[in-house]
Amino acid sequence: MLKTLPRPSAYSQLDFWVDEAIWGHRLYDEQTPWLCFMEFLGVLNSEYQKDFAFNEQSYNTLSYNPYSRIYLRNLLFNNPYLEVVYKDYEDHRDEKRAWEEWTKLAQQSFAGLNNEYPNLIYLQSNFEKFEYFYEAIKFLQNNTIEGENNKRWSSQFIFPYGKECLYEDLRITGDKVQNDRRFFARTGELLYLMLSRSKKGDIILPFFESNILKSNSIYSRLARILQPNEGEEATLADMKGTYLPYEYLPEYSNLAEDWIKIINCNIPAYDTIPHLVNITGLHMIIYFLNRSKEVLNESTKTHFILEILAPKKTIIRELASDSYLENNNLSRLAIERYIRGIKETDEWVNISTFADPLFEAQKLLNEKFLWPSIKEDLSSFDSPEELIDELVNKAILRHKQHVNNFHRTWGKEIGLISSRNSQRIRYAPTDSLLKTLVLTNVPERLEFQEFLNILNIKYGFIIGDKEAVEVTSSGQADLEAFSDNAIRLEQRLSSMGLLRRLSDAVAYVENPFAKDGI
Repeated sequence: MLKTLPRPSAYSQLDFWVDEAIWGHRLYDEQTPWLCFMEFLGVLNSEYQKDFAFNEQSYNTLSYNPYSRIYLRNLLFNNPYLEVVYKDYEDHRDEKRAWEEWTKLAQQSFAGLNNEYPNLIYLQSNFEKFEYFYEAIKFLQNNTIEGENNKRWSSQFIFPYGKECLYEDLRITGDKVQNDRRFFARTGELLYLMLSRSKKGDIILPFFESNILKSNSIYSRLARILQPNEGEEATLADMKGTYLPYEYLPEYSNLAEDWIKIINCNIPAYDTIPHLVNITGLHMIIYFLNRSKEVLNESTKTHFILEILAPKKTIIRELASDSYLENNNLSRLAIERYIRGIKETDEWVNISTFADPLFEAQKLLNEKFLWPSIKEDLSSFDSPEELIDELVNKAILRHKQHVNNFHRTWGKEIGLISSRNSQRIRYAPTDSLLKTLVLTNVPERLEFQEFLNILNIKYGFIIGDKEAVEVTSSGQADLEAFSDNAIRLEQRLSSMGLLRRLSDAVAYVENPFAKDGI
C-alpha cells in the first residue's frame, strides 16, 4: 500500500480514523461536484489573495479565509417580500414607495447580522430604479447552482461570475452564524490540494485569475453592487484541517492535464466551467475507486463497462450494471481489509506476549485508528479479535452513511451513472459527459477507434470490441455486442455534431472548439 502522510493531531477527537486514512478528509456524497467546485474556488480565492495560489506551504497545513456575503445571500435567497412589493410597484410606478416598503419588510427578514437592522440605503444609490434592482435579483436567482432545490437559503450558491459570488456554506439562525460542513464538506479542499500537488497550478491559474478572481465582467459587477462597499468585506476565521493522505499520485496530474485541455478550448470561459465540473467528478470517482483497489492489493486498473443507451435491453446493459456493482462494493471491502490488516503487523503478533493482551490491543488500535478510547470500558470484549470485529462493524456502518454513496451520487451528477429504462443502476453516459470527454481528449480531430482507445487507457472505459477483449474472452459477451455498442456511440456523437464519417471505413471524432496546437 502507498505510504501516507502523517495524521494531523487535530483529528484526535474523531470517533475513529479509517475512511480518512484511505481517501482523505473528506469525500462526501452530499457535496455534489458543483458544490465541490464552488468550495474549491473559495479556497483558491483566499490563497490567491495571500499570493499562495496552488502553492502548498507544507503538507496538510492548508488554512484559508472564505467570505460570508451575508447581504448578497439575504437579498437573493431570503427575500420573500420582493415579489409582493414589485407587483405593487408595477401598478403604481412609485419609486419612493417601493423602496420604502421593501426596505421596511426586508429589515424584518434579514438574518445573520447580530440583531442589527441592515443598512440597505446603498441599494438605492446603486440602482437608478427599483425595477433594475428587481431584475438584478431575478437574474442572479436564475443562475443558482443546481437550479431549484430544497436547500436552506444559507446553502444556496450562484454561478461564479467573480470573486463577489464566492462564499462559504453557513448555518444561519437569526443573528447566529456558524460554518457548516454539510454541503461544503472539504471535498473542494481536497480538489485544491490535488491540483496544487500536480505542480501544474501555474498553468491553470491564469484562467481563474482573468475570469473569476480579477473579473470585472458585467455579471460580477452586478453581484458587487448588491453588496455594501462593493463586495469588500472581512473574511471568516481560518478554515483548516484538510487532510490529503498522499504526497503525489498520477491521478493529480491526470486531473490537472484534463483541466488544462478544457481551459484551452476555444469556448467562452463561463461555458468552460460545467465541463471542468464534469471531468472533476470523473477523476474524483477514479481516485476513490483506485484507492480502494490499492488497499485491497488489486493490481488491475479500475474499469467501467459503459452502455451506450439502446432502445432495447442488451447484454451490455447487464454487464454495465455488473461493472457498477463491482466497483460500488470496493470501498466497503477496503474498509474491512484496511482494519484487519493490522493483524499482519509485528506489533499485533507481539501483543500475545503481554500479561494483558486485550489492553495492549486497545492501545495499538487507538494508535492506528483512534479507537477505542483508552478510557473505554472493555469488559464486554473477551479477546483482541473481538475488538477488531467491533471496529470493522462501526467503521462500515459509518462508511455506509456517506462515503460509500460517493461513487453512486457523483456518478449520477456528472452523467456517468443511470437507471434509465431499467431498475438496475449502470454506467450509461449522458450527452453532456460525452461532450466533456471530446473536449478533453480530442485535439482537433481523432479517428473514432483511437478515441475509444484513449478513453480506455485514461479512464478505464470499455465501450467497443477492441477494449472488451478480456470481457469477451471470459465468455460474458461476444465481440459483436460491444461492436454494436460502439456503433451506437458513433451515432450519438454524429447527432451531436462531434463526429464525421469521411468514408465507409473511417470516422473521425471532431472537437469543434479546439485551438491549434492543443
